[in-house]
Amino acid sequence: MAAHPAGQIATDIATDLVERAFTRTGPDQLWVTDITEHPTREGKVYCCVVLDAYSRRVAGWSIDSTQTATLVTSAPGVAIDNRTPLAGTIIHSGQGVQFGSRGFTRRAKDCGLLPSIGSVGDCSGNAMMESFWSRTQVELLDRQRWNTRIELANAIFEYLEIWHRRQRRHSSLGMLTPIQFENTSTVA
Repeated sequence: MAAHPAGQIATDIATDLVERAFTRTGPDQLWVTDITEHPTREGKVYCCVVLDAYSRRVAGWSIDSTQTATLVTSAPGVAIDNRTPLAGTIIHSGQGVQFGSRGFTRRAKDCGLLPSIGSVGDCSGNAMMESFWSRTQVELLDRQRWNTRIELANAIFEYLEIWHRRQRRHSSLGMLTPIQFENTSTVA
């Protein structure tokens, strides 16, 4: 661990708590998160998503015109408001500088989440989110040229809130949508 100037040990550094084991037996045990960017004629749009590894449900997300620690702390905040996870939920990210920031790590810990960062040089360290963004590119982002940030932000809203949560079927969920899968698994 890194030492602070005053000689204290830094406790804000996240390690890999997932080690590529993304399967979970219930909701809100593991959240995965990452950022993507996409151009518009006005400039880029950055989107951060928090995905529940159990059901592939989007738990929270945020959009901004800049890629900052605020972008990555807002999405988990929305997820916490939407899901009210128990203390100990792991929030796992890739090696992005925003996710390694003291602001992100402190915010996660203050909310009872356990921050985890994929290992360095491991292309599958955050594979579930990479797969999510790959599908999003094909199903939404690369389908047209976006004129304005607002136009793209509205399309992302519809994709995440309507299509992905309520209509998109996942082979890993027995061809159910994330909401159907969660509702089915809590009834059974």
